[in-house]
This record gives sequence, structure tokens and C-alpha cells, in this order.
Amino acid sequence: MFPATWSRLSRMALSSRGRRTLSLFSSSAPSNWSKAVADAEKIVGYPTSFMSLRCLLSDELSNVAIQVKRLVGTQHPLLHTARDFVFDSRNNLPTRGLIVLLLSKAAGPSHTASDLLAQDTVSGIHTSQRNLAEITELIHTAFLVHRGIVDLKEWTVSDGPLKDMEFGNKIAVLSGDFLLANACTGLAQLNNTKVVELISSAIGDVVQGIYNENTSNTEENSLDVKAWEEHTFLSHGALLAKSCQAAMELAQHDKEAQSMAYTFGKHLSMGHKLNSDLLPFVKSSAGESATFSFSAAPVVFHRQIVGQERWSQQLQQVKTRRNELDYSKLLAAVKSEKGVSTAMDLCCYHGNKALEAIQAFPSSEARSGLENIASAITKF
Repeated sequence: MFPATWSRLSRMALSSRGRRTLSLFSSSAPSNWSKAVADAEKIVGYPTSFMSLRCLLSDELSNVAIQVKRLVGTQHPLLHTARDFVFDSRNNLPTRGLIVLLLSKAAGPSHTASDLLAQDTVSGIHTSQRNLAEITELIHTAFLVHRGIVDLKEWTVSDGPLKDMEFGNKIAVLSGDFLLANACTGLAQLNNTKVVELISSAIGDVVQGIYNENTSNTEENSLDVKAWEEHTFLSHGALLAKSCQAAMELAQHDKEAQSMAYTFGKHLSMGHKLNSDLLPFVKSSAGESATFSFSAAPVVFHRQIVGQERWSQQLQQVKTRRNELDYSKLLAAVKSEKGVSTAMDLCCYHGNKALEAIQAFPSSEARSGLENIASAITKF
């Protein structure tokens, strides 16, 4: 009942035209972030790109991969998702699982942990914590695949044959459901009620957050900074924050350690989302075309600073004769005010809060790896 219910809700929230906003730990990550992650992978002992390999290379998904070939030549977003997994693994790093592993290693077992728990610990990480890291990655991957569901009401001939687009939707539904069902099965096998409750609630948070994000990604939305932070935490921060807390629960740590782990995951997620949102504004040159979402932090902050009336005027000024937005001009308009600097300040704030939270754990190579990752999100 649980996997079916949440997968149905996630598909409802994620169904769209196919415009994908930058997600947490996306390909926009700068090189210093990639270096911090690569160094961290060495600490946990193996590349986390192999974390969910058992599931991704199963017979079921191998058959799905063959069927995805039918989408070649169309604009179905599932094709781009599959391509990114295969050809862009260097940038689309499975960092949620990596952070769960690093935090598990940094915290170590609780002083009150049983001898049985210590027996199942390898390189400072308990088997259940490694399983949790894999489950976290599977849940995230399931949502990415479900993002490949297209609203066929907005279908045009240029997208490709309608029957192929319908087929792509079916594949996105089935493969996403398969991943989510596997994650839920693994979650039940952890035999920890609190962990099940935490991760279950995180799935619900992601569904709600992405639904809110999709409804606010329009020219006319009046999202303020507080609402943006709430929506962003649900869609981009809840899964990592609650997975970090769950990792501490599995090692029998007390509530204080769990709270610090949750805080670290929350602020790291928020900081990186801000970093991702800022990249089109800090990396683009004058007149250069850039793609960004109306729910991106600099746009939301800019709109609140200039007011709704001025924002509407700016939108009209940057429209072409075809009544389409010139994103390069809109980007320049946003950069001309304080929305970008406000987003940068908030990014640094969350990065510093993540660094503060991780100090609660003993000094170690694993903690240093987490500190490097938290520092990297404040670099542009």
C-alpha cells in the first residue's frame, strides 16, 4: 500500500511539460564541489556511483532501458534523464548517499550501542547505515525518473509522435515505481520503526515540495522568501536531513546527535540549492543566454525587492515580438538589483550553519570531508 500510494502522489506532483528545474546536487555543481565529493568518496572506501547498482542493473530495468530506445528522436524528458545517468555520471553524483555514509563514519557507533551493532560495522559504518544510504539514493532516483512524465495536454508535433510520448510516460511511471518500491522494501528490512517513519515522511515532503515548486514556477507567482525557503526545504532538503537523522538512529545515538545530523543535512541541502540557483547569474556573461526557473532564489528575491508592479513591467520589457521572454535580458534585469547578492548571503549563511552543526561530532577524516563539502557550497 505504501509504495503504491506515494508513487501515485509523486507522479501527480511531478507531471509537467518537462521543464526541469535545477535539483540538489545537479550537473551545475562547480569543480570545487566535484573535488570535495571525489575526496569524500575515498574516505568511505568506494565510489558511491555503485551504491544502487544492484537495482539499476536488474533484469527489470535492463528491459526498461531497451524500451527507452523508442524515445530517440522525441523531446520526452525521460530520454534526457536516462542520458544523464549514463553519460553525465561525473557531474550527477549520488551525493545524498555519500553524505549519509560520511556522517555515519564521522559519528561512529554510540557509546551505548550493543556489541551486536559493533560486529556488523565495517570501516566505521554499520551495514544498516550503508543500506540506508542506498535507499536514500533510490528514492531520489525514483523522483528523477517520475519527473519524466509529460503533460500530454500541452503536446505539440515538434515533441515527437504522440504514441511515443504516451509510451514514454508509461515507462517513466513503471520504472519510477519500481525504484520506489525497492526503496520501500529495503526500508522495511531495516526493522526500525522510527527510521521508517522518518524516511516515509521525507517522501511525503518531497512530493509536497515539488508540487508547490511546479505551481510557483510561473511569471505571475507571488512567492515570498519565507515561502520559498519552506518549499525548497520540502523538495530539496527533507530527504537528506531526515536520512542523516535516520543514520544516527540506526547507530543508537541520542536525540542531540540526531538533531545535529538533521540540522547539518538541512542546511547543506538549502545551501547547495541556493548555489545551484545562483550559477546562471554569476557565471553568465553579458548578453549570454541562460536557462533558469522563475522559482530560482535570485528571481524570487528580486521580485520581492522590486515589488510586483515593477516586476510585471520588467517582464513586459523583455518580451520579444512573438510575446516570448528573452531570458538573457531578464537575467540582466535580475542581476541589476540585489536579488543575486541576497541569495549569495543566504547561501553562505546555510553553509556556515552546516559547518557549525558538524562540529558536534569528533574530529576525523570523515568530518573533514563533510566540512569540505559544506565549504564548497559557498564558492561560486
